Amino acid sequence: MLNMTYDVPVKLFAFHLILLACFLIAPDVPRLVTILFLDRATAPRPRAQLFSSHRANRIALAAQIALGLWLLGLNAYAVRQFWSIFGGGRQYSALYGIWEVSQMSIDGTQRPPLLTDNVRWRRAIFDYPQTATLQLMDDSFAYYRASIKPADKTLVLTKGADENWKANLSFQRPQQNQLIVDGRMEDHQVHIELQLTDRNKFLLVSRGFHWIQEFPLNR
Repeated sequence: MLNMTYDVPVKLFAFHLILLACFLIAPDVPRLVTILFLDRATAPRPRAQLFSSHRANRIALAAQIALGLWLLGLNAYAVRQFWSIFGGGRQYSALYGIWEVSQMSIDGTQRPPLLTDNVRWRRAIFDYPQTATLQLMDDSFAYYRASIKPADKTLVLTKGADENWKANLSFQRPQQNQLIVDGRMEDHQVHIELQLTDRNKFLLVSRGFHWIQEFPLNR
């Protein structure tokens, strides 16, 4: 019911579950009305066997158990796959994190953080091992394939739409939360200094989980 009443994109699926629940509860509706609304006692519903043959009922029970075990195994495998691809068990980029650009120069010219500058970086985001996302000053995003070699301290960016486009960069990490990138990009010499964003300061991470919330949290 929460899925149906809040604006989340699972309404059709939730409605199917409601129909299934109504179908399962339909034989017990008279007994529920007797208990909940008429405040009267009611006898348990007799459980009829599926088949008249005892052997057939045992085969049906074994089939149900086998189907249940198969569904449990299938869902466990799916959960494991999601954990390995999207969850905590997946691989992370060697430069994992959201990096704020503190300084950037192109061909030796310092680029101040102006919102009208559609070339200067605002952030560099490294999440999956072979991808990199650059957020520009106008908050638009540029997506790249990334080849990161921590041993060589090299970072190569390529574009999927343009096989000939390539940016050869090198990086240094004077400290764990500092990153310095140098190299050529778009036929220009670039120098970028970045600071790692502390993810523990994000509201969803720092606030924690609360079973009871006296007042709404307006975000």
